[in-house]
Amino acid sequence: MDIRVDPDSPTPPYEQVRLRIAALAAGGDLPAGYKLPPVRTLAADLRLAVNTVARAYRELEAAGLVETRGRLGTVITARAAGTSVRAQQAADSYAATTRSLGVPPETALALVRAALGL
Repeated sequence: MDIRVDPDSPTPPYEQVRLRIAALAAGGDLPAGYKLPPVRTLAADLRLAVNTVARAYRELEAAGLVETRGRLGTVITARAAGTSVRAQQAADSYAATTRSLGVPPETALALVRAALGL
């Protein structure tokens, strides 16, 4: 994840992080369901206070762009990625079905590509 914080910017660091994650999601670099790094990890990587990154995540969650799933982490929502909720649910359902059938992930992806004519 390409995030840089400019300490000389008039924009607060939490807002820079929030804006960058939102832009990466909207641009397709962070797809729906993408798991963001834990707050402490990202804070260490960016050399920011944990509370700064936590605030960025809270702001993103309040806007509906990420969802915190407890121990499973914080993930990009379909709304942030510009993907319809129904499309995301269909993808989740397909993944669950192919897993339950024992279809290897590579084969499941090949089936989707064939169905889409790719």
